[in-house]
Amino acid sequence: MTTGEEREQAFILLFEKSFNNDVDCDRLIELAVESGVITKTSYTSKLFRLTSENLEEIDSFIEKYSKSWSVSRISKVSLALLRLAICEIRFIEKVPAGVTINEIVNLCKKYSSEDEYSFVNGILGSYVKDECK
Repeated sequence: MTTGEEREQAFILLFEKSFNNDVDCDRLIELAVESGVITKTSYTSKLFRLTSENLEEIDSFIEKYSKSWSVSRISKVSLALLRLAICEIRFIEKVPAGVTINEIVNLCKKYSSEDEYSFVNGILGSYVKDECK
C-alpha cells in the first residue's frame, strides 16, 4: 500500500470520527477494518491517532489561516483533510510539505468540489509559508 493510500484511509477515519466523536480511535479503526472500509496499516493508524490527539492545536492553525471562517463553518470533508495535512506537516518529518499538500488537494478534488480544494490549498499554502520556515 502506498503512503497516499494510507493517507486516504486516515482521512476516511477522521471523517468518520467527525460524526462519532465519542468513539475512541482504536474502536473506529477496528470497525473500519471489520467492515472492509480500510486495511489496517501502521502509518494509517499513526496518522489518524496523531491527528485526533492534537486536534486543538491543529484547529488553532486552521482558524488562523482560514481568514474569518471558524472551524465549525468548514465542511467536514475539508476540515478532515486540513487536519490531516497540518498534522502530517507538523508532526511527521519524513514527508515533504509539498507532497502532503499535493496529495491532500487531490483527495479534496476526489471527495469535494473545486471551491473546496482551492480553499484547502490556500490554507495549507499559507500555513507552510508562515509556520515551516
